[in-house]
Amino acid sequence: MPIAPEHRWLYPIDWRELSAFIRFGRAKGRCEHCRRPHGRNVLHLGDGVWWDEDVSRWRDGQGRALRRLAAPADMARAQPGLAGIDPPASVRVTRVILASAHLNHDPGDNRPRNLAALCQRCHMRHDAGEHRRRRWLNAFRVRAIGDLFA
Repeated sequence: MPIAPEHRWLYPIDWRELSAFIRFGRAKGRCEHCRRPHGRNVLHLGDGVWWDEDVSRWRDGQGRALRRLAAPADMARAQPGLAGIDPPASVRVTRVILASAHLNHDPGDNRPRNLAALCQRCHMRHDAGEHRRRRWLNAFRVRAIGDLFA
């Protein structure tokens, strides 16, 4: 994930090496929240449920195995409209990229226990509150400047 230019000075000079250690050394190339593998295309249903090819099972947003869903090939073969058969769920494909996330949203706190290897979905969900706060702060600042110079 690119670092904003105004925050670049908060990161240590060895950030690339530290991030690589967290993502590939500690997490072994999988998201630490949902277990999605780095650099692979995964099938998902859009609600956090994704297909783990390594074990041939669906997993939920926390990485737990699900039992009730059919395999993607069986979903594609399902014929909607027959007695008792629902239309197949729309299966999407996403390429997973891991990034190192600061769990306390402080880019200056680079302790290993404050860093987590997260896929883009988990990273956005983790940062959602911080993004809302920044969006509100930026809108407030723009309105204040508008009132000041209007």
